[in-house]
Amino acid sequence: MIIETKDLQLDEEEELEQEVLRPEARRFVPPPVQEPARPARSYFVHPSSYVDEPCEIGEGTVIWHFCHVMPHSTLGRDCRIGQNVFIAPHVQIGNNVKIQNNVSIYTGVTLEDDVFCGPSMVFTNVTTPRSGVPRNRVEDYAPTRVKRGASIGANATIVCGHTIGRFAFIGAGSVVTRDIPDYALVYGNPARIHGWACECGVRLQFEAEHARCGECGRAYRLEEGRVSPEDGRESGE
Repeated sequence: MIIETKDLQLDEEEELEQEVLRPEARRFVPPPVQEPARPARSYFVHPSSYVDEPCEIGEGTVIWHFCHVMPHSTLGRDCRIGQNVFIAPHVQIGNNVKIQNNVSIYTGVTLEDDVFCGPSMVFTNVTTPRSGVPRNRVEDYAPTRVKRGASIGANATIVCGHTIGRFAFIGAGSVVTRDIPDYALVYGNPARIHGWACECGVRLQFEAEHARCGECGRAYRLEEGRVSPEDGRESGE
């Protein structure tokens, strides 16, 4: 029994030696490399869209089909960017902005919080464009600012170099060629003031320079052609 045990041990050692000496056993097989987990994006970009780095996109923002966000632009949180939207370098877009389909936001345009841009509305950024005379430097652009809560209707055109006031309402198809005051309801070509709008979007009816929105109850006063909240607070608070 002892001899048999020794023989068995020898057989096992020989098998182990042969196993070690086999060429495939001598090859070094590195352990699998696990790539570090990438942090989940806090915003959504449809696969058909392009986002050029570096840029800043806030949490909860959604960018839909066929869009192009160029470098050095900033989009706030909870924005909704519709199909076929172009956002040029150095554009500043605030929080909770909604941009509908087929809109281009060119360098020099700033959209504050809660701005609405209707389908196919147009921004410009050069006042005297010529194909044969390039005007594509930063100093050639006339800045446009759309203040908090303003709405721009479908197919409206905003000629560059102007400011659209807080909660102003630009009617569809209008051509804006001048600054628009807070709460103004404008339409036409060129766009002119035809009334005033509440922060909630309902048209205000003034009596003796005072108005109260029939839908949300906000109160306003009209003084020297300007509308402001009745309680003296800053618009949008």
